[in-house]
Amino acid sequence: MKNLVIVYCILLCCSFIRSDRAENVLTRFKTPKGYTQQPVPDESFGDWLQNLPLKPAGTHTRIFNGTIARTDHNTAAVVDLSIGHHDLQQCADVVMRLRGEYLYQQKKYDAISFNFVSGFKCDYVHYANGYRYENGKWVLKADKDYSYKTFLNYMNLVFTYAGTLSLEKELQPVKDFHTLQTGDVFIRGGAPGHCFMVMDVVEDAQHNKQFLLAQSFMPAQNLQVLQDGSPWFSLARANNLPYGELINPIYLRRF
Repeated sequence: MKNLVIVYCILLCCSFIRSDRAENVLTRFKTPKGYTQQPVPDESFGDWLQNLPLKPAGTHTRIFNGTIARTDHNTAAVVDLSIGHHDLQQCADVVMRLRGEYLYQQKKYDAISFNFVSGFKCDYVHYANGYRYENGKWVLKADKDYSYKTFLNYMNLVFTYAGTLSLEKELQPVKDFHTLQTGDVFIRGGAPGHCFMVMDVVEDAQHNKQFLLAQSFMPAQNLQVLQDGSPWFSLARANNLPYGELINPIYLRRF
C-alpha cells in the first residue's frame, strides 16, 4: 500500500510539472483528421516558430497600451512575446521581430539585417558595435554591446523605418504553393499593407494543405494565432479576415 501511495504521489507531481509547461502550436492545436504534420528540420526557423510558447488558453489579444484589440474575436491563441509600450510592433514588424529573434538566439548575428523603406541596410552588427542611425548613415556613438536589451533597441529602430513595403522586397517569392512551409509569409506591401506568418503546415494524402496563421495589426498588438471558425486555413476555404485576400499564392514569400 505504501508503494502505491508513493507511485501515486510521483505521478501527481509529474502531472503538475506538465501542466506548468507552456503550450505551443503543436500541443495546442490538434492536427485535422486525415492530415499529417509537415516535418521541419531541427533548429530551423520553422521548428523555432512551432515551439514558441503560448499564453494560457482564453487569453485576450491586447494592444500595446493594454486594452483589448479590435481583432480579439479572431484570436485562437496569443503567443507569449513582448510587444513593448509603443505603437511600433505592427504586422510586418512582428514578422521581422520573429526572424530577428530566431537568428539572435542562434547567435547568427551577421544574418540579422533588414532594409528600411528608404533602402538603407540596417544590420544588427553595426548597431551592436555601437553605431547609431543618423541622417541616412551609421555614426559611432556607443560602446560595443551584444546584450538582448540592445537587440530589442535595434529591433525598435527597424520597426520605425521598415514596413511591409521594404519587407516584401526582401523576401523571396514562393513559385510553387505546394512547397508551403512553416515560416513563410503572405504579404502585400502598401500604406497600409499587411502580412500573415505561417506557423504550422499539415497536408493530406492528396497533398492538400492546411495551415495556422499569426499576425500583429494596427495599432501594435500581441502576436495572435488566428481563427475564422477554425484555426486551420486553406486556399479552398473562404475566410472573413481583414486582408484575408492575401491568403493567396501570389502573395506568398519566404526568408
